[in-house]
Amino acid sequence: MTTQTTDTAVQTSIVVEAPQQLAFDVFTRDMASWWPPDHHILEGELAEMVFEMRKGGRVYDVGVDGSTCQWARVLEFDPPERLVISWDITPQWKLQTDPEKTSEVDFRFIAEDEGHTRIELEHRHLDRHGDGWEAMRDAVGSPDGWNRGLRAFAERAQEVRGQS
Repeated sequence: MTTQTTDTAVQTSIVVEAPQQLAFDVFTRDMASWWPPDHHILEGELAEMVFEMRKGGRVYDVGVDGSTCQWARVLEFDPPERLVISWDITPQWKLQTDPEKTSEVDFRFIAEDEGHTRIELEHRHLDRHGDGWEAMRDAVGSPDGWNRGLRAFAERAQEVRGQS
């Protein structure tokens, strides 16, 4: 895994032991199985995560009490090669309702060979978040940020591959 932080973006990548389509499916359809359980802004206990599989779709959490927390919008959806979501979260880790103050996360799924896929992630336009955006850049670029999530994703994708 390699991570680079630029002024207003974080870039990282990882190679997973899964074919491209499987990696894309685990990433989107099975997000709740690998997303770090303490990385939610939903108030209350998490029941599920929903990734609507289309441009214009939503990414949201559902609580056991039925409450929802939409924290991203699907900006681009090109399976199994690419997806882009908004990051509708403030530097204070609350929901951001103003789309002008959100960043973007671009995921590219690149087939290395039949059994391996490289995921390239760019979390960009972090400065759009306004005051405190640097702390968000540092958080998502830290070992406990996107790197932690992608490592968990890689483990889950390998596990699913072994089951098929």
